[in-house]
Amino acid sequence: MTETEIIRILETALLCADQPMSVADLRKLFVAEEISPEALRDHLSTLQASWSDKGLELVNLSSGWRFQSRPEMQRYLSRLSPEKPPKYSRAVLETLAIIAWRQPVTRGDIEDIRGVTVSSQIVRTLEDRGWIEVLGHRDAPGRPALLGTTRQFLDDLGLKALDELPDLEPQDASIALAGLDLELVPDEAADDGSGETKQEQTEHAGAAEAASEHTDMDMETEYLKEND
Repeated sequence: MTETEIIRILETALLCADQPMSVADLRKLFVAEEISPEALRDHLSTLQASWSDKGLELVNLSSGWRFQSRPEMQRYLSRLSPEKPPKYSRAVLETLAIIAWRQPVTRGDIEDIRGVTVSSQIVRTLEDRGWIEVLGHRDAPGRPALLGTTRQFLDDLGLKALDELPDLEPQDASIALAGLDLELVPDEAADDGSGETKQEQTEHAGAAEAASEHTDMDMETEYLKEND
């Protein structure tokens, strides 16, 4: 099999894949040819170079290789999708930044750095997005969970390893985390993971309370009529 044929097969598999493919997965394409991991990486580098002037690029991420659009293409592609990115509060972003740059950390560590209590909902929101996970437990009273980022977090940022994160302080993380599909908004406009913003929850709670009061008044009126 020629190099051109190998690269063509790799290109086809990667373009059709719905998630990053590892070298081990790609080697399954060439069981009969027994291509070594080193040779396969050389072919991937050649394929990567051949796409250097196109709108897509081949990148090597934490969980494998994949084709993705270049950053400068995003503003055009966004016109095809009217969906807006999830809205997160500054508290969520700061918590994610601390976990990413200081991991492994406990909720207590995060609270010491931020100076405020970290709600369970913030941690659950980041877990639901697949960005953080429990790496273990600290040998301390209560054995608090140690939190760290996932491969999904690195993939979403277009990184291969944690050491590729820029050297900065958590308060500057909004720039470094720009590759994530999120929108930073004030706390009252943020989605806490329930699908509603705090403002919407307040409005719905007020409506529910008003409905409850109205029902109580109706019941009292009916009672008075029956006993008049």
